[in-house]
Amino acid sequence: MSAAAAEETRALLVSADYSTIQGSSDLQHENPRESTKMTRYQIFTLVSSASVNFSSMICYSILGPFFPKEAENKGVSDTIVGMIFGCFAFFNLVSSLILGKYIVQIGAKFLFVVGMLVSGCCTILFGLLNRAPDGGIFIALCFIIRSVDAIGFAGSMTASFSILARAFPENVATVMGCMEIFSGLGLVLGPPFGGFLYQSFGYEVPFIVLGCLVLLMVPLNIWILPSYDGIRSTKAFWTLLALPKVFFVVLIIFSISSCIGFLDPTMSLFVIAKFNFPVGRVGLVYVGFALSYALSSPLLGFVSDRIPRARKWLIVIGSWLTSISFLFLGPIPIFHIKSEIWMFISMLILTGFSLGMCGIPTFPEIINCAYENGFEEGLGTLGLVSGIFGAFWSLGTFIGPTLGGFLYEKFDFEWAAAIQGSLPFVSGMLMGLYFIVEMLQRRRRSCSRIENCTAEESKQLLK
Repeated sequence: MSAAAAEETRALLVSADYSTIQGSSDLQHENPRESTKMTRYQIFTLVSSASVNFSSMICYSILGPFFPKEAENKGVSDTIVGMIFGCFAFFNLVSSLILGKYIVQIGAKFLFVVGMLVSGCCTILFGLLNRAPDGGIFIALCFIIRSVDAIGFAGSMTASFSILARAFPENVATVMGCMEIFSGLGLVLGPPFGGFLYQSFGYEVPFIVLGCLVLLMVPLNIWILPSYDGIRSTKAFWTLLALPKVFFVVLIIFSISSCIGFLDPTMSLFVIAKFNFPVGRVGLVYVGFALSYALSSPLLGFVSDRIPRARKWLIVIGSWLTSISFLFLGPIPIFHIKSEIWMFISMLILTGFSLGMCGIPTFPEIINCAYENGFEEGLGTLGLVSGIFGAFWSLGTFIGPTLGGFLYEKFDFEWAAAIQGSLPFVSGMLMGLYFIVEMLQRRRRSCSRIENCTAEESKQLLK
């Protein structure tokens, strides 16, 4: 089958699959592949996804500036603090795989809304933990609430990714990049806003205020989010993960998310100890990182959609830039460079940009690889892709804080950041080698086809 015929078949399949979207009869006659103008339902989908990205990230990011210090006052070690951050990611990992597999049976909208409801309630409960007794009881309650919160977060984000890819099949990276503006906004506002409320009103108020904000968004999304139905995928996660390209891409996802997770339990402690920052101002350090990520993501997503061939090199180069930024974050002592606040913030800005460069193209790259290898186009496959993306992202944000807390306790931040930075360097190297091998194989196959065609033409001429 020619490339044009394959693309035409794919367009027809997606067009047919879109007719299963429920909620309004006129939606069934609007195919996003055939119109550059967004439909009302696409706009509602963007609003809903933006709300969950913003609210989830602002609730997630408020822990960084002051929770490690609060936990320390409760008699919790740095390693346990890292594990508390990490348990969120572990349960997010497991939940993403399960919920991604059964998203069609559960219902994407139901999963989206219930996930937000659970997350909002858990955020409020986490704010009441300062009333718990010190020691074991406090630690146990931290683990329980963070674990349940992770399940809700996994549900809403898995549904959000699947719905976005379903509603915008030709512009997945661009839309994902635009949504990261709201993720970045949540990351920007969370630490300084949470730090201000913490310094002004104490531990409870930041969590209660932001938890109530999430709960207020639940009825909004019940009202505006369209219902998306689809056909259950017959493929399994392991079938998708067994594809070599997908395996190396999820390795990239794991490495960069572990870098983000590493900063959660370590960065605030380093800034307070090294630069004598008050707890209320620590959140301002996060702004450069989050802003660079948020502002660069839409552009990188646009480039990824318009120039698909560039995705592979965006992923590889972004991984290496992330590694370089972590080497100079401390910086590593072998460079004999004095640690300065301007250098620290500059490296955080570079980290935010490089994480967007290698992270944004990964989702559409996995989707395209799945379709090229016979996966059905529709919500079922998108659920699998969202689940595997969320699972390996969560695996990284589990390993990152856990390993980061351990390394920070055993060594210091400078060496710990350098060790962490080796992960994206290695994964980027493996990804680059795979792309080179893939390119050489394609050239070999192309030369073989040309030789075969030449041989056939020579036979015809001899006849």
